[in-house]
Amino acid sequence: MVNEVLQALQPSDGQVIVDMTFGAGGHAKEILSSSSSIKYIGSDRDPLARRLANRLAAQHRASGNELIPVLGRFSELPTHLSHLGITPGSVDGFLFDLGASSMQFDHAVRGFSISKDGPLDMRMDGHRFPESPTAADVVNTLDPSDLAHILKKYGEESRAREIAHALVEARYAFGNFTRTEQLARVVKSVFNSKAFRHDKLYRQAHVATKTFQALRIFVNNELNELHNGLEVARHFLKPGGRCVVISFHSLEDRIVKRHFHGIDVDQAANLTIHDHFRNANVSFDVDTIKQDYMSRPWRPLSRKVTEPLDEECYRNPRARSAKLRAAVKENYIVAEEQIK
Repeated sequence: MVNEVLQALQPSDGQVIVDMTFGAGGHAKEILSSSSSIKYIGSDRDPLARRLANRLAAQHRASGNELIPVLGRFSELPTHLSHLGITPGSVDGFLFDLGASSMQFDHAVRGFSISKDGPLDMRMDGHRFPESPTAADVVNTLDPSDLAHILKKYGEESRAREIAHALVEARYAFGNFTRTEQLARVVKSVFNSKAFRHDKLYRQAHVATKTFQALRIFVNNELNELHNGLEVARHFLKPGGRCVVISFHSLEDRIVKRHFHGIDVDQAANLTIHDHFRNANVSFDVDTIKQDYMSRPWRPLSRKVTEPLDEECYRNPRARSAKLRAAVKENYIVAEEQIK
C-alpha cells in the first residue's frame, strides 16, 4: 500500500519522519525518493532490519536525505529519540506497518512460517534478549487452560480448547515441541486432517495460521507494544503531524481505531457520543463533555478503513488482509459557548 501511505503521510522537504517498523525498508525507499532533506528515523526491533537500514542509509547520504537506523521496541523509542535530540512535539509523521515482516516469514530459522520448517522461536528481537521466552517455551510449559486463553484472545481461534488439549497431549506423548512443522501438524490433526479452511472471502488459510498468530503476538507482547507506540506517536508529533498505521488483523485494527477515534481501549463497545449521553438517568456537566469528548488528540483522515486494491493483492497475496488508518494530531478544544 505504498501509494496509499504516501497519500496519507504526505512527506515533504525538511520533515522529520519516524518509521516505527522499518523492516526491509520498502516504505522508506519510496518516502525518501519522494522528497529531499528528510530526516528519516528507521526504527525496528529486529537486528536484521537494523543491518538493512544501515545499508540504505549509506546509499542515501549523497541525496540530501538523512536516514538514521534505530534498534528498539516501540516502548524503547522515547529514549532513542531523546538521544537523537528529537523533542516531543517536533515530528511531522509516524508510520507503523504492523505484524511480522516478509523477511521474517521468508527465513525459516526465525520460526514464523507455517510452510517452512524451522525452530519454534518467533521472537522478533532475535537473540537480543536471550532470556525472553520463545514460542516453544510457551507451548511446552503452559497448561491447557492458559494455552487456550492465548489462542482464543490473540488468535481469535474458535477451536482454542481442542487445540490446547491436543498440544499438551502431544508433548506428553512425544516430547517437547522444537519445530514449527511439529506444531502445524498437531494443530492440523484437530481439524480432521484438513490442511486449509477458508476465511469470509473464501481465501485459503492453513488451519494453524491463527495458532501461529496467537503465539507470535503473545511472545512479542505486540498489542501492548502497539498501544505504547501510538502513545509515543501522539507525544512526539507536532500539531498537524500525521500518523499512518497498517494493520493485518482485527486485534491490531481495533486498538488503532480506538486511539484515533478517542474510544477507551478497555471500553466494551464502540459507542458514539449520542449513544454515550442518551441515558436520561445520568447527567453530565460541561467540563466532563469537554474533557472526554471535545478535546481529542486525533482527527482521523477518514472514518472508513483503507484496504489494498485487488491488483496489489494479486501481486502480493500477503497484502490482502492489510488495513490502513491515518489521523492528524490536533489540539482541539471546543469553546464553552459552542457546547452551551
